[in-house]
Amino acid sequence: MTVERRLKLLNCDAPPAQSSAEPAVKVAFASADRRRVDQHFGAAEAFAIYAVDRNGCKLLEVVQFGQLAMDGHEDKLAAKLDALQGCVAVYCQAVGASAVRQLRALGIQPLKVPAGSLVKTLLRELQRELADGPSAWLMRAMAMHQPGASGCEKERFDAMEAEGWCE
Repeated sequence: MTVERRLKLLNCDAPPAQSSAEPAVKVAFASADRRRVDQHFGAAEAFAIYAVDRNGCKLLEVVQFGQLAMDGHEDKLAAKLDALQGCVAVYCQAVGASAVRQLRALGIQPLKVPAGSLVKTLLRELQRELADGPSAWLMRAMAMHQPGASGCEKERFDAMEAEGWCE
């Protein structure tokens, strides 16, 4: 499975606010029409990827994939996982257990939503959550995507130990 087409929007409108206090998060939607979440993660024809903060959202890119068979081969997920680099979440109709593990290992939260959920509604809900204070999963995901975050407690503690301790 390879990426068939990747469309990035460059310098269109001003992006959501990018300050250290309010970083934008990247989220993806498994959607064939870019208006509704209508795809299973593993069989998704395309992802619409947005930057979202409490004040707004912006479509960053659309990644389209070639046709694939639902045959259980996990190597077909590689292109999809690569396309989601930097995202904190992916909204989809359904997602398999193996894909969930791989997504979580990358710090991406898979979110199962009802078929036909409107992307604009989900974006508004996420903006509201960012404004009101992010939930636990979103705070974790945002922390993992901060510069210098390893996403692994063991690595963090190993680095602290390597620095040494003086009293």
